[in-house]
Amino acid sequence: MRGILITCNMNERKCVGEAYSLLGEYGDLLYGPEQFSEAEERLSGSDPEEDEEDDVEAALRKEVGQIRASTEHKLRRFQSVESGANNVVFIRTQGIEPENLVHHILKDMHTTKKKKTRVILRMLPISGTCKAFMEDMKKYTETFFEPWFKVPNKGTFQIVYKARNNSHMSREEVIKELAGIVGSLNPENKVDLNNPQYTIVVEIIKNVCCLSVVRDYVLFRKYNLQEVVKSNKEDAQQKSSVTEEKDSKAEKKEVEEEENSKEVTQENKNEGEQETNPKENDILTV
Repeated sequence: MRGILITCNMNERKCVGEAYSLLGEYGDLLYGPEQFSEAEERLSGSDPEEDEEDDVEAALRKEVGQIRASTEHKLRRFQSVESGANNVVFIRTQGIEPENLVHHILKDMHTTKKKKTRVILRMLPISGTCKAFMEDMKKYTETFFEPWFKVPNKGTFQIVYKARNNSHMSREEVIKELAGIVGSLNPENKVDLNNPQYTIVVEIIKNVCCLSVVRDYVLFRKYNLQEVVKSNKEDAQQKSSVTEEKDSKAEKKEVEEEENSKEVTQENKNEGEQETNPKENDILTV
């Protein structure tokens, strides 16, 4: 399954609405308006001439047509499906490349700094899915990674991992195994945790592993739609605030350590005095 995994802030229903609006806007720009089949357009209403036909054959033809139209209706360009996790929405895509669409959205928002969503947090393209078991993932990714990492292709990379409603997978094991597969495809592929060319996204929900390889993960703030529209000034202020908070905590910790040190020194001094006085008394007694 291909699609887009979206995280939100509590309101999943509103998140789906925002997702349809945003994806529809950029989907039309990149791929043109969505085309509907003639059968689907007729689904909402019936042909007056057919209504006049009472024979069984016409009635069957009409029913079959409606079933086909209903099936086609489900294969829309964007379709929300149950994700299996709270605050996570999955939009299945049909006939488009989710990586290019999401990258285009983030690039435009990063350039214009125009905020277009309220509850959507992160928007991650999903290029493929497999069972969330180590053997299945290894077998699947050996082929899945080829377009980016197999000779003659190469690049720097990092792996980001998130598991929801799953306790049988080990983060360290998954990252180690997948990094090994990337290295086996081309020894020139190197890990870069600061500014990699590619980021391998591993999102596990229950027993399903969602995978993608994305570009500009650091530049687009981990594909966070709320963060990517912030100006450099806002970002600098936020970083400054975080730095000040850390400095304040560090200063507070230093003060506490200094006070504790003074208390310990005073206690040691008192103990020293208590030990000295008895000795003097002993000497005096002798």
